[in-house]
Amino acid sequence: MDENSEIRTFIKVWSLAFASLTYCYMVSFKIPEGKLRLVSLLPISYILAILPTNLTTVSLGGLTALFLSWLANSKLLLFSFGQGPLSSNPSISFSQFISIACFPLKMKNKKPKSPHQEKPPSPKFSTEGPKSPINYAVKLLVLVLLCVIYEHKEHFHPKFMLAYYCCFMYLGLEFSFSIAAALGNRFVELEFEPQFNEPYLSTSLQDFWGKRWNLMVSNILRPTVYNPVKHYSMKILGNNLATLLAVFSTFVASGVIHEMMYYYLLRETPTWEVTCFFVLHGILVDLEIVVKKTMKDRWRWRLHPVLSWAYTVFILMATGNWLFFPQLLRANTDVRISIEFLTLLSFCKNLARSIY
Repeated sequence: MDENSEIRTFIKVWSLAFASLTYCYMVSFKIPEGKLRLVSLLPISYILAILPTNLTTVSLGGLTALFLSWLANSKLLLFSFGQGPLSSNPSISFSQFISIACFPLKMKNKKPKSPHQEKPPSPKFSTEGPKSPINYAVKLLVLVLLCVIYEHKEHFHPKFMLAYYCCFMYLGLEFSFSIAAALGNRFVELEFEPQFNEPYLSTSLQDFWGKRWNLMVSNILRPTVYNPVKHYSMKILGNNLATLLAVFSTFVASGVIHEMMYYYLLRETPTWEVTCFFVLHGILVDLEIVVKKTMKDRWRWRLHPVLSWAYTVFILMATGNWLFFPQLLRANTDVRISIEFLTLLSFCKNLARSIY
């Protein structure tokens, strides 16, 4: 499929998605929360799940699948029972409802001004808010450098290319999410949800998955999987075992959903490698929790941050090379992304020439 046809399909897909979410806002909002509202949303969930199959590119198809099939459907599930960001404000507008449903955005927290406050407080550095322009500029330069390196990939060792794919995936996702969130913030005045918190600084798998990597997914899996599993199992297993079961269940759910994402990207029969990747990490994170608690309670000793960072990087690289990347590389996904990126650059150049 040529790029013009793909762009037209992309517009049609998102138009149908917005029309479906309009139904959710106009009709389902008037239905009492609970099973009846859930039933009213099931047809919409099915539509949002199949819409990305109309797209064939990795960039447009992958992001559409992530935003519609995973993010929007998860938020609609919470909305069915009066939970999540779509139910947080009864006076939510139509544009805000659509934007929050599809993108990593949330309602702005308006803090009342104190009458005694003469001047605004001095800014503080935070890892939870939007990153500085310098941060994005440096990462953009790194992304451009990675694109140059890709043209000479045959001269590099496969282990180096593994680290390359990890960096490229991280930077590509961060910029994609940031652009989508910035557009929503600009047009509907919603607050940007930071998606990454410098994951290369992680000192444990628990730190990586829970606080640094793809926070949008963490924020969705927590109320949809982790909290319900822990709540219902705590009465039987107690707090500690319920926590371990909830963590493991969250990783299993994430693995299955990633398997679905791989299908959108590759259109191949699932091999369940990526599911095994997340199941393995669920086990490793549970072991981390147990070991940390034991070391803290009995010996009050912690592993040095440098050693724990090295351990985390090694586990992520080793398991990623074993289970996460092979299916993508067998399908030449890296080649497809490269071609799409070059097509985008060509489009931007032609657009600039037509304007100037």
